Amino acid sequence: MEKQTEIKPTSEFALEVQEGLTAFPKYLSSKYIYDKKGDKLFQTIMNLPEYYLTNCEFNILEKHKAALSDYFKDKKGFDLIELGAGDGKKTKILLKYLTENNIDFKYLPIDISQNILDDLESSLTKEIPKVNVETLQGTYFNVLKDLANYNSRKKIIMVLGSNIGNLPHDKAIDFLMNIQKAMNPGDMLFMGFDQKKNPQTILDAYNDPTGITEAFNKNLLERINNELDANFDIDKFKHWETYNPETGTAKSFLVSLEEQKVNINALNLEINFKQWETIHTEISQKYDDDVVEWLANQAGLKMTEFFCDEDCFYKNYIFEKK
Repeated sequence: MEKQTEIKPTSEFALEVQEGLTAFPKYLSSKYIYDKKGDKLFQTIMNLPEYYLTNCEFNILEKHKAALSDYFKDKKGFDLIELGAGDGKKTKILLKYLTENNIDFKYLPIDISQNILDDLESSLTKEIPKVNVETLQGTYFNVLKDLANYNSRKKIIMVLGSNIGNLPHDKAIDFLMNIQKAMNPGDMLFMGFDQKKNPQTILDAYNDPTGITEAFNKNLLERINNELDANFDIDKFKHWETYNPETGTAKSFLVSLEEQKVNINALNLEINFKQWETIHTEISQKYDDDVVEWLANQAGLKMTEFFCDEDCFYKNYIFEKK
């Protein structure tokens, strides 16, 4: 059994670590993978040949940038608000096209990582200096509360990279509903959804032979070691990926290779692991049109258009408020 004391977590990270590792089964939130090291690992993952998602969305944005510009632009200008902006490589395709065509807009990238936002702003200054940019740091749910204040002109809320796939359906509906509440008539949501496909293709994307995805997931344990003074032995855990083609759910786990104890000193907490016990670290949901339309309807949104890559491995949808 886990031993807990009266020490209270002093941060959201500490609180969620305590809650997740004292639960049964154990879990940790994938959002905490992203620190400076996690950001770099994910950028490496996006360039792996097995990780098809990035190239698919590049393909969509490059192929349809003119059509998207026509959907987005407004005579009063518009605010392009991106949730989970990351390094902005894909978004820059749109930003470059919009600026080159003198379309009036402001870009507001939002990300949990201040480090990645600083890098993004610096790169935009060099690559597309005409872009009017204002970065916003925070979690989706906290920042969404403030988005309704952007109501003087049309809003395009953009979520690339199938980030919604990190949420089970009930939480995805909540997420979409929060976005819908921040939207006014005429606003649009532009969001990527990874599609159901050959199960082996999906498994390969999250379990590359070079071990980068394993290091990415294990960065959660390294963060706990570094920030909460814990003593996880990273080598005593194995990364494991599963995919259920019926539900479209890919799940990532860290599996304890032996019976072991871990101390998290900042919480005065001892965690016991049985051999083969798991920590669930990430979900990556896959979709088809029927599921996407159902999610949208549940959240008070209507699907108005979609764009797909050449193989239709991936789709970006446009939604409006009902």
